[in-house]
Amino acid sequence: MASKDRILRLKEETRTNILDAALQIVKSDGWQALSMRKIADVIEYTAPIIYEYFSNKDAILLELTRQGYLLLSKDLREAKSKHEMPAEQLEAMWIAYWNFAFANKELYQVMFGVSTTCSCEMANKLPEAELPWELFTTAIGELMQIDDLDSDIICTKYYTFWSVVHGLISINILGRSSSDDINRQVLKDAITGIIRSIRP
Repeated sequence: MASKDRILRLKEETRTNILDAALQIVKSDGWQALSMRKIADVIEYTAPIIYEYFSNKDAILLELTRQGYLLLSKDLREAKSKHEMPAEQLEAMWIAYWNFAFANKELYQVMFGVSTTCSCEMANKLPEAELPWELFTTAIGELMQIDDLDSDIICTKYYTFWSVVHGLISINILGRSSSDDINRQVLKDAITGIIRSIRP
């Protein structure tokens, strides 16, 4: 039994090493430099071994996307838990979203196809991709006093928030930005303005 556990642990370590190597390459040389062969070189394995864990590069990108959503959701939950009022929760969560994007720039890029190719259809089908949506729409529903979280109005308000915040993040990731102080003020003004507009 101990031997079986050890084999499983070694497989999980190798899988983690592959994903870590992929991020290391991207941080150093950009998404266009990522290949199965380069990953194999970094972890000092042969390329066929990488294929035992991931069928192709898209499978690696999808797993990084899944991990990105898990990390983002964790940050959002922590931000939300610090406040009781839905307006304050929304502001804290969108700021946490912003902070996540720049603390994990490469993951954010692959999650949303910013300056990289993204299997967006496959990524959107990940159960983990629903987690941020659920956290945000719950707070929006509470703020607007709407119980049906699938209502068109909640969906519209979520995408209003997301379009502004994601747009500002994308502008900054692509290097067409103003100073950090100005960006944070624009972010805060936008979030506060949307919250004010949707209060009942």
